[in-house]
Amino acid sequence: MDIETTYYDPRVGAAIAELFQPNTRAVFLESPGSGTFEIQDVPAIAAVAHQRDICVLMDNSWATPLFLKPLELGVDISIMAATKYIGGHSDVMLGTIACGPRAWEQVRDMHFQLGQFVGPDDVTLVLRGFRTLDVRLQRHQESALTMALWLEQRPDVSHVFYPPLPSHPDHALWRRDFRGASGLLSFVTRNSSSEAVAAMIDGLKLFTIGYSWGGFESLVLPVSPRSMRTATQWTETGHLIWLHIGLEDVDDLIADLEEGFSRFRDISGH
Repeated sequence: MDIETTYYDPRVGAAIAELFQPNTRAVFLESPGSGTFEIQDVPAIAAVAHQRDICVLMDNSWATPLFLKPLELGVDISIMAATKYIGGHSDVMLGTIACGPRAWEQVRDMHFQLGQFVGPDDVTLVLRGFRTLDVRLQRHQESALTMALWLEQRPDVSHVFYPPLPSHPDHALWRRDFRGASGLLSFVTRNSSSEAVAAMIDGLKLFTIGYSWGGFESLVLPVSPRSMRTATQWTETGHLIWLHIGLEDVDDLIADLEEGFSRFRDISGH
């Protein structure tokens, strides 16, 4: 479609202005970043983008409007996979957009021209999810923080990526802009073989392998950022493991991962 893309370091902040080209029309960001959870300085990016009349779009699926309000930070279009936390029960496919005044006319026109609508059954499922969004996210957040703190103490883990942790490099930005956190986090194992990671994950009883987080169940997924990066380099030597902490009892989830780390050590020999 004759669209050019420039990828940028998520921690670039206002310096993103140096990457703008004469034909730049939009900045599309996600905070925290998918998989490695960098928090972006959204107000700074929005400010310099608006100086050039550039539209700012943001994926807000991780925090939902309960924990982050992108339009208040200068974002023009806030986008969510309502399939995730908004639905909350892993049984609906839906996306949402919310617009500020700078983007409303264009979005309304595009919506009309493309005829994009959703079915009443999908809407019903999302309305059901809205009724419990607050209590579900509080539980996701509480359990995820408990899990993150436990992972930080593990000798098998080199790094934990979860913005509420004081050790997170962008913790101050998260505290400034966010009102809470969801159940998605990641960690890096110490250097080991792929076989050790497979043994850890394949034997888990309460974590299912899957991408579409945000439902009631806990998920696990090995991820390799190195092959996907162009603006930054992934220098970790261990394996990145993505976790979605669901609504199960967190002590049961920790026990499941404890057994997984035991298998990890048996294969890696440490």
